[in-house]
Amino acid sequence: MHFRTEENIMSGRNEQSKSAIFDIDKEKNFPDWYGEICRVAELADIRYGVKGFTPFLPWSLMTMNNMFDILEEVLQRKDHLPMLFPTVIPESNLTKEAHHVAGFVPQVFWIQDTGEDGKLEERLALRPTSETAIYPMYALWVRSWRDLPLKRYQRCSVFRSEVKSTRPFLRGREFLWIESHNVFTTHDEVMAQVQEDLETTKEVVTDNFGIPAMVFRRTQWDKFPGGLNTYAADTRMPDGKVIQLPSTHDLGDNFARAFDIKFLNENNEVMYAWQTCYGPAISRIFGALISVHGDNKGLRLPFKIAPYQIVVIPIYKGKDAEMVKEYSRKIQKDLRKAGFRVYLDDTDNTPGWKYNFWEMKGVPIRVEIGPRDIKENKAVLFRRDSMKRETIGIKDLKKRVSALGKEIDTNLRAEAESKLVGFVVDADAIGAIEDALDKGKIARTSFCTTEMEGQPCADEIKERTGGEVRGTRIDADEQPAGVCPVCGKIATAVVYIARSY
Repeated sequence: MHFRTEENIMSGRNEQSKSAIFDIDKEKNFPDWYGEICRVAELADIRYGVKGFTPFLPWSLMTMNNMFDILEEVLQRKDHLPMLFPTVIPESNLTKEAHHVAGFVPQVFWIQDTGEDGKLEERLALRPTSETAIYPMYALWVRSWRDLPLKRYQRCSVFRSEVKSTRPFLRGREFLWIESHNVFTTHDEVMAQVQEDLETTKEVVTDNFGIPAMVFRRTQWDKFPGGLNTYAADTRMPDGKVIQLPSTHDLGDNFARAFDIKFLNENNEVMYAWQTCYGPAISRIFGALISVHGDNKGLRLPFKIAPYQIVVIPIYKGKDAEMVKEYSRKIQKDLRKAGFRVYLDDTDNTPGWKYNFWEMKGVPIRVEIGPRDIKENKAVLFRRDSMKRETIGIKDLKKRVSALGKEIDTNLRAEAESKLVGFVVDADAIGAIEDALDKGKIARTSFCTTEMEGQPCADEIKERTGGEVRGTRIDADEQPAGVCPVCGKIATAVVYIARSY
């Protein structure tokens, strides 16, 4: 099977093959589907030569930039301000919080050499996350209760020496994210911020990107190193595994004590601050997004975030060519003026090839213009999500495109949510858990405890089934019944178990 690249279609060069067909069964063969769509849609190029480090190409980066813009708008609306810290962290900072360093040091990339034979006085870590870079500065910036709350975020790359197999966007050694770091006077404010973060996840990931998620309070052995509790959103992938999307962390006053972040309260008493951090990994969310919404023909991108929301395809023969092209350019100009992201494909490829190519790329709306359409002041609209066409009067084009974009995003979300129906099954024994996971489900079971004492039982479940305890639902009041399927002790929690990325 032969595919033309985006570079070639943009330049209009001819090739012998005009095939642009992508046809892989996503549900039955997801790993091949994912690897191939990353290649032919030119999302990433795995040939860089360093495991886990992958160049992100224009189509994915343009999409992720739109995703970043939506997330940053929401954060700033909620009074978070942007900042940017250096990429490196001194080793002395990284090791200040004992639990944190124990959790992250195995994943750290270290810099210790300079030039031919020079050595740094202190090793520097490429940031795996930025608490230990930012909080020494917070200790200088926070002095009084009047300085709080302090709500800041940065958009950056982080680096982790991932030991599992890597895959573009979903799991790598460098990924793109936003990390928000916040300081408060009380723990009640911390819990309010955690709730706000979860609402932000819903607004951005589900309402804007159309990705449904289940939110869990993680177990004590799976929480953020150094924090009190972690709350994370998981979504289902086509192969039945789950992937973590944004997570938010209640840090208590642990990091404030480690980094000496204090404030003078209204009674002139010196107090340690309370903190949260929140980490939406946009590159990972992008990987989940293309997986959840894509189909056997390729990508299906939400209208809100697609690099090109509309592609205009002129259809002509012989003497009609210039007239149709000129009219198509006017359509492109008018739609751009109305605020849409529009691409005019006026290359000499056949209309059928162009249709297949842009369907594979996931452009939400296609506008087809031919001589008859011009005479009748009409255009044909094609929507990628449902593969349906409709004819519209030119005077109504902008209004209909706007409405259609909303319909497409609503439909993509509804289709994704429908695939979660029946995803959770109850299981009260190891065999039943394994059977559920083998069928691409998530198992719900009563469990001894999500405190540290429950880790041996979780480890045994993982060893025997390949599934991980994801935690307890925070949006459902579920009461345990019976005993833990591993140790037989009285259950104190209802947990969810899934195979994961």
